[in-house]
Parts: sequence; C-alpha cells; structure tokens
Amino acid sequence: MIEIYSPTELQRAKASGRFIATVLQSLQERAKVGTNLLEIDRWTSEMIAEAGARSCYVDYDPSFGDGPFGHFICTSVNDAVLHGMPYDYALQDGDLLTLDLAASIQGIVADAAVSFIVGTSSDPSDSRMIETTRRALDAGIAAAIPGARIGDISHAVGSVLAAAGYQINTDFGGHGVGSTMHQDPHISNTGRPGRGYKLRPGLLLAIEPWVMLDTAELITDPDGWTLRSATGARTAHSEHTIAITEDGPVILTI
Repeated sequence: MIEIYSPTELQRAKASGRFIATVLQSLQERAKVGTNLLEIDRWTSEMIAEAGARSCYVDYDPSFGDGPFGHFICTSVNDAVLHGMPYDYALQDGDLLTLDLAASIQGIVADAAVSFIVGTSSDPSDSRMIETTRRALDAGIAAAIPGARIGDISHAVGSVLAAAGYQINTDFGGHGVGSTMHQDPHISNTGRPGRGYKLRPGLLLAIEPWVMLDTAELITDPDGWTLRSATGARTAHSEHTIAITEDGPVILTI
C-alpha cells in the first residue's frame, strides 16, 4: 500500500514528526551512564500517553519478529543495530546507543532514529560511523525530489556508505509511512538510480541508513527481535521521516 496525502493532511503529519523529534531529543538528554533501558521505555510510554499519541511498537507483530514487541521504543546498544528490545541493562560510559521511535498522532505515523555515545568515553570509529549514517541520510533526503525514483534515494545513501568503506545490508531499509508504520515503497540502502517508484508530492518516506563496522551480516537475539552484527562489531543508525512536496523534501522529524 502507498498513500498520498493532501497538503492539509500533511499538517497532521508534521504534528507527528514534531512529537517524535521532541521525544528523541528528550530521551537523548536523559540517557546517562547508569540509565536503565527499561527506564527509557517507561519515559517513552509516559510521553506517548501525555501527547495522546499511539505507539506503533507495543502491539507490533510482523512476520520477522517473535510475537508482539511489547515495548514503546527500540533501544539498540553497541553491536545491536535494529529492533533492540529494551531489557534490564544500565548504560555504561562509552556505550553506543540507538533510539528508534515510531508513533502516530491523528492517525499519521512518523518514524525516526538517532545514534549517540553515552557518557564521555568515545572511540573515533564510533563517531565516524555515526557521522557517516547522518551524511548518507542527508544525501538520501536531498535526492527525494518530485519526479525522482526510489532508486535515486537508495543510490545516494549507498554511495556515501560505500565510499566510507562500510558493507551494506539490504535485508532492512527505509519505507513508506502513513496510516501504518511500514508501507511500500521499500527503500534499500543501496541501489541503482532511475529505478523504482516515482516520487509524488504527498508521499511520506522514512529513510534510514544503518551500518555495522566490519560486516553486513545480522544475527537475531534469543528475544526474537534484537538484530546484532554477526561479528560483535559496533553499529549506527540514522533515520528521518520526510514529506515529498512540490518544493522538494521536507524533514518532519526535526
């Protein structure tokens, strides 16, 4: 399913995007050494309830997961990169944490993710990896103009990731959003320009470059959800929801 929204409906999408951005900023500021991942999940639940929003995760039960997710946010630490299920873990100095959140307000979903270092210790390779996903995200957004193709976005993202020396996994990538969290079109993190669905004003897309330091292979935790690098290497993930407009892409989750 691909949904196209009118300019009036896009105002509702902007409200969802602002909410996601506000929550992620608040959580990043509150996530300190010693913070428990279950605290982050609880804070997210409270902010969703206060805003009258609807969680896209707590009852989420897709074919690739193991039953309903049961939490309000994905918290992926170090070698975990996607779908990190919150558990009883206190963050340590130097942990690389990714927060990924999707929720809807007035029936329209926004989705975003941010990776950052907890505390004061940091490894230059972590910082470089995070920055590379952010640059790839910027490149993908810049390519998302009316009349362009999904392949143009994928090619822009993949070119940045590959130039930085990272292997690219194509099992999971960006996607359309709207009344539900995951819709067509799928946006691979590498691809050929000029291919795929033609971008139209009113389309909402979640673009999400993610990489693992030295591999493209994923393994799944016993929880049935958390995806980790097969080598135990660190990971990073950046994501924004954008709207395609007559004037070009507009970032909603900022």
